[in-house]
Amino acid sequence: MLIGAHVSPAGGLPKAIARGVERGCRAIQIFNQSPRMWRGTVYREEDVAAFKQAMAASPIDAVLIHAVYLLNCASDDPDTRAKSLASLTHSLRVGQAIGASAIVLHPGSAKTGDVGEAITRAGETIAEALAESEVCELHLENTAGAGGTLGRSFDELAQLIEAAGAQKRLGVCLDSCHLLASGYDIRTPEKIGSVLRESSRKLGRGIVRSLHLNDSQTPLGSNRDRHANVGAGELGRNGCSAFLSAPSLQKLPCILETPGKNREGPGREEIALAMKLRERGIAARK
Repeated sequence: MLIGAHVSPAGGLPKAIARGVERGCRAIQIFNQSPRMWRGTVYREEDVAAFKQAMAASPIDAVLIHAVYLLNCASDDPDTRAKSLASLTHSLRVGQAIGASAIVLHPGSAKTGDVGEAITRAGETIAEALAESEVCELHLENTAGAGGTLGRSFDELAQLIEAAGAQKRLGVCLDSCHLLASGYDIRTPEKIGSVLRESSRKLGRGIVRSLHLNDSQTPLGSNRDRHANVGAGELGRNGCSAFLSAPSLQKLPCILETPGKNREGPGREEIALAMKLRERGIAARK
């Protein structure tokens, strides 16, 4: 498992690699543009080359790009969908350029509208973004389920994948906090095993291709997306250990998006704790 953190690319793409190395990461996740703006950052060839060179010289083996939160591929507003399509397509092209493993996307929200219609709209937007890009995978992230967000269950994720054409470049990113908040109990090896078997039945084998490790401030089934530091929430150290040591997840990049110390994001100590909990869980399974 390639454990790492969401880091900032401020100051240039290679800075993201340096920040990952400082934290002891094996993987990193970045935004490829300002999370508060629709306009995508245009990287020069030399920026991309410098990033690849920095990554090749580092212990970091995987990079994910998180699509910005402004996107709503399921919106019933054509202008919002058009902006979401343009931003997502740009992210996929940047992902291809820098050799990212995938773009991670919150599929969108129906808000107060019809969920089935929202899934159809999201699927069409996602399919178009994939058609306008090449190579880079797109991973749909499961959600906590608040505010009409799509992807709160494996059934809904399966519907989204089908609506987008069930293409080979489509996968799923499982977030541990969102799983618990949406009602999936993953706090023991037995329970995470059961949840992952359900995901294989409903999504297909090999569809889960990346992970987010976040503890949850809110309890099982709360439908509230509130991240806590590793081991400091409702999952606790045992739940985080069970998630990290699940056998079928061991080859995947796993990104921490926790608040961290002083709300500065996950630091070196928290990355080290996640690695320790993974090893503890693996040892307990033997």
